[in-house]
Amino acid sequence: MFDWMAWTLPVAVFFSCIVLMLVGMTVWEIKSPTTMRKGFLPMETTRGDRLFIGLLSAAYVNLMFVALSEKMVTWFSLDQEPSVWISFVISMLLLTFILRKG
Repeated sequence: MFDWMAWTLPVAVFFSCIVLMLVGMTVWEIKSPTTMRKGFLPMETTRGDRLFIGLLSAAYVNLMFVALSEKMVTWFSLDQEPSVWISFVISMLLLTFILRKG
C-alpha cells in the first residue's frame, strides 16, 4: 500500500506529527471554536488557516533542504550531507511560529 514512497524514519515522524496536529486541532476546535484574528499574515485567519499555511511552509522548507543538501556539502566543506532532522526541526519551529503569531 505504501510502496510508492521511501518511508524513512524522518518521513514517518514528519507525517505522524501532521496527523497528530490535525487530530489535536480538531479536538481544540470542538472544545473552543476559533475566531478570526490578524497577526503578521496579510489577512485575518483562523487556527485552521494558520495550520494549513504553516504545513505548506513546513513542506517547502523540507523540500528546499533536500534540494540544497547536496550543494551544502560543497559550500560548507562537509564530509556528508546534513541530516534531514535539521530541516524537520526548522520546519516545526516555522510551523509553531506561524500558528502562534500568524
